Amino acid sequence: MSMIETRLAELGVTLPDAPAPAANYVPFVQTGNLVHVSGQISANADGMIKGKLGAELDAEAGADAARACAISLLAQLKAACGGDIARLVRVVKLVGFVNSTPDFGDQPKVINGASDFMVAALGDKGRHARSAVSAASLPFGVAVEIEGIFEIA
Repeated sequence: MSMIETRLAELGVTLPDAPAPAANYVPFVQTGNLVHVSGQISANADGMIKGKLGAELDAEAGADAARACAISLLAQLKAACGGDIARLVRVVKLVGFVNSTPDFGDQPKVINGASDFMVAALGDKGRHARSAVSAASLPFGVAVEIEGIFEIA
């Protein structure tokens, strides 16, 4: 077990199998030493995490949804690395989309759920550049979608 998987286990996280794409795209693309992971929607073992921030969900619930996206991102990264997530050099950038009402302004607090998880799980390798933006709606009514760029060895 890699140090990353050991740390994930300490956090109570086992990476699921990487979710299959829902349409005509690939889950990740590697170019050089960068892996671009397609947007991962908020879902957990109970299914999709749905709702609109500022209406049905608050920032804390949104942060939990963003954490679920981060777990899916790492699952896709592990698949991109042929099952060896220890190849991760660093998280380069996350772009988070938050299904939110026009007056909701805490998108950064929501995406902190993913950012905080990456740092907790990966230490300094998890520190990254980031965007956190509002969306009028997201696929299937999910609360959050996050895409990521990762550097691998």
